Amino acid sequence: MSHEISKTLGFGAGLTILTGAASAQGTAANNQINMSLIGCGGRGTGLLNGFHNRKEKDVRFVSCCDLRKGVGEKAAASVGAKYTDDMRSVFDDKSVDAVIVALPDHWHALATFWACQAEKDVYVEKPASHSAFEGQKCVEAARKYKRIVQHGTQNRSAPYNFAAKKYIEEGKLGKIHLCRVYNIKEYGGLHLKKDEQIPDGFNYDRWLGPVSMRPYSSAVTGHGWHQLMDFSFGDVADDGVHQIDLARWLIGKEIPKSVYAVGGRFVHSDDADIPDTLVSTYEFDDTTMVFELAAPNCMFKIPNRNEDLFPYPWMQCATRIEIFGTKGLMIVGRHGGGWEVYDRPKNREPVVKDFHHGRFPDPEHKENFIQSLRSRELPNADIEIGHRSTMLVHYAAISYRLGGVKLDVNTDDGSIKNNPEAARYWKRDYRAPYIVTDEV
Repeated sequence: MSHEISKTLGFGAGLTILTGAASAQGTAANNQINMSLIGCGGRGTGLLNGFHNRKEKDVRFVSCCDLRKGVGEKAAASVGAKYTDDMRSVFDDKSVDAVIVALPDHWHALATFWACQAEKDVYVEKPASHSAFEGQKCVEAARKYKRIVQHGTQNRSAPYNFAAKKYIEEGKLGKIHLCRVYNIKEYGGLHLKKDEQIPDGFNYDRWLGPVSMRPYSSAVTGHGWHQLMDFSFGDVADDGVHQIDLARWLIGKEIPKSVYAVGGRFVHSDDADIPDTLVSTYEFDDTTMVFELAAPNCMFKIPNRNEDLFPYPWMQCATRIEIFGTKGLMIVGRHGGGWEVYDRPKNREPVVKDFHHGRFPDPEHKENFIQSLRSRELPNADIEIGHRSTMLVHYAAISYRLGGVKLDVNTDDGSIKNNPEAARYWKRDYRAPYIVTDEV
């Protein structure tokens, strides 16, 4: 089967199965998988522990990479690995089969791109990219070098979501005409100090990577990068993409024919430049999908728990999806929230027609990645899937930055039609040598 993909924007006509030898290091031959972690923050160490503590004990960590020496050394020591502050040494290490990329958003695509070129398989955290161009090139690199790349959208591996997908495909919800996606969470603002000095021993140049040089700020390198467009599109990209991806999968949609997004920085008066309030509308041929972002203090995020509890009251669940069909309303919670289907109320009381409890699907998503490394079959959240879902974030960001203009999208390849201004945001300006190149 051909490994070629669409040469336009990375949207292939369909996903292919990677066949042939396992990895360059012969994973299938010795049953042990040698991995490295790149980015040892909270999410990175969570993934590190999850893979390291597999009951099969078939994963060995060779190295842990982080620019913060103390953080990186602690993570490395916890799994008996070596520490490095340079990911290039990880890519050069022939013993490494696969890497985990758990860096800030602006590094996700570049690290994935380089890893594929070095013939490493990749588990990359969401969002897949900082721009449409980056996502395209990561898909191309994965296919060219025959790499397994799993996107960190765990909902794709949750049994309760497979059940929801089956329920919809069997027609039990009827015809779906509207889907509402919510990411409505409280968070603080960003306040930058002036004239801060770069800490001794911290490689700020390498931390910035592809981003243009800017004054150092501990608020930005700490966690504030989430709220600056140079690094991310805020909580739309960081958390909302989970719900966007799950919704797109459940309702069976790929590329919208139009997108527009409006909002602003309405809650906070600070130094951030991403919206804290946003509504994005995605028009498909027979369905409209709406994504809503806000930052009130009256909502709650579904915790990563393993209990048979629905996130009641649903109306105050910050991370839910509502799917409106002609035979009922399905409300889905991400990351283990489960789902319920509601019929018309009776005597002003809710009528639950069907339901399914859920569990946080991190273990299943890791397992799917490991099995894909062995079989060389595409994982549940293959990089092309992650790219398509992250594109919905990019469309919204482009529309917002252009003042809420409606973008007409070519549903064959995902390109934006008849809008030269949009091209400004299709690809970022890279700072050498941190470049995702045209040549894969």
